[in-house]
Amino acid sequence: MTGFFIFDGKCSKDFGLYISGGGTFGTPKRDITKISIPGKNGDLIIDNGKFENIVVTYPAFIRHKFKDYAKEVREWLGSRSGYFKLQDNYNPDYYRMASFSGPLDFDTRVLNQSGECNISFECKPQRFLVIGDSPIEVKGPIVLYNPTPFTAFPLIRVYGSDGNVLVGDSIMQISSIDEYVDLDCEIQNAYKGTVNCNANVSNVFPTLPAGEVGVKFEGNITKLEIIPRWWSI
Repeated sequence: MTGFFIFDGKCSKDFGLYISGGGTFGTPKRDITKISIPGKNGDLIIDNGKFENIVVTYPAFIRHKFKDYAKEVREWLGSRSGYFKLQDNYNPDYYRMASFSGPLDFDTRVLNQSGECNISFECKPQRFLVIGDSPIEVKGPIVLYNPTPFTAFPLIRVYGSDGNVLVGDSIMQISSIDEYVDLDCEIQNAYKGTVNCNANVSNVFPTLPAGEVGVKFEGNITKLEIIPRWWSI
């Protein structure tokens, strides 16, 4: 099947660039430390609790208007610095956070009218579920279900003035909210827009483990909006 990818909101098809999907199904390497102990068979393995980045490579081609399209592809990919969403039609239910740093070397064909290349992206290890980006409104006690075996780190918007947010066994204490506060549980940061609100929260930032987890709130909190950020590998 001829495929395409979407990077930072733009589709490769718009540049006459198509792909095959053979390089999209790999998994990242777990970050471990091996320690060799004299006189003991086998290494001691220490799990560092994370995965390493993964390189995703697309065999790609341009079949016509090669000179014009190749220029546009170079400008599109080369002008992005940092991580952006990367999605392809081979895995439409998932996306990665990816960075392109080059190189981009085309092998031309048929009097320079077409060309082929490999396009490689440096990706964070997670494959995020698209459905995990949809906000879940919480107006009372609910049970969320994490469909993956990996603990998710949600983005939680808390509306109200003060109270407690309870997720599973964890309790996040909130004080002096001005309309709302955002809790980014991945980077463990509380903010409203550009204003840092870490002084208004206490205890651990909640996470969403595999399977079911109860969510509720207490005090003068009116509702929550949770973007769960489900992910797999």
